[in-house]
Amino acid sequence: MLALIAGTGDLPAVILSRVDGPVVTCALHGFSPSIDVEIPFRIEHLGSFLNVLRERGVTDICMVGAIRRPPIDPSEIDAATLPLVPRIQAAIAKGDDGALREVIAIFNDHGFAIKAAHDIAPDLLPAPGFPTKAQPSDWHLADAAEGERTIAEMGAGDIGQACIVRMGQVADREDVDGTDAMLARFHEDYIKPEPDTVLAALHQSIGSMLENITGSAADPVTADDGILFKAPKPTQDRRADLPTIGFQTAMGAAEAGLAGIVIEADGVLVLDLDSVVETLDAQGMFLWVRPKGAL
Repeated sequence: MLALIAGTGDLPAVILSRVDGPVVTCALHGFSPSIDVEIPFRIEHLGSFLNVLRERGVTDICMVGAIRRPPIDPSEIDAATLPLVPRIQAAIAKGDDGALREVIAIFNDHGFAIKAAHDIAPDLLPAPGFPTKAQPSDWHLADAAEGERTIAEMGAGDIGQACIVRMGQVADREDVDGTDAMLARFHEDYIKPEPDTVLAALHQSIGSMLENITGSAADPVTADDGILFKAPKPTQDRRADLPTIGFQTAMGAAEAGLAGIVIEADGVLVLDLDSVVETLDAQGMFLWVRPKGAL
């Protein structure tokens, strides 16, 4: 039997709808998933929770949705959890990736196998290529390479899975508030009340620069020509916490004035690909499912 430990967001409901066989839904105290929860639990009762799962016949665990590391109330720790306290404290003290690895290790040590969301719904990992009508331009290829380098750098610090790259420069990086908040920040910072004036000045500046370099005029990159780049941290355990995009991401990227979205192939889940593609097509934007290291 599968136990689905659900966080926030749309992914838990999608995975629950794809489970073939019995499933028990669970959620950590303080989080309200979009699905009905059969077994809520506190981190201070983790040992008891694992015992309950074992008694229910659970053999596999799938963790989906956003979860932030909760505070621990020492007065709430029960006897079954007391032996796990050093490991729980160590996990809480680590970054997101380190904490996730420790939690997975605890589950494994108690006899549970971890199933990834894409094990249950493999179609959430789209095939490499360009499912949209629009495709990236040459400068977007360079921006994507910069995005990959940036995510590798961010991953070393365990601090995010997405960034915005614009004309070879990183304009923003995902933090604990997530991708939607980053896109909103970018919109606030770069989409001005009089964009025509800004664009005209930028066109003139970049056009002059390109003419000086090449000896001829060229079509400049516009101010709204950045990309959202999203990929897993290079060393993360891909059985949980793979980055996800969906309709909301596509809308946020469009509102931020970006040219497209680039995701790492086999590393980013796409919820309702048809809706994402339809949204981007309507805005003349592209989606590039990019193999890691592609030029």
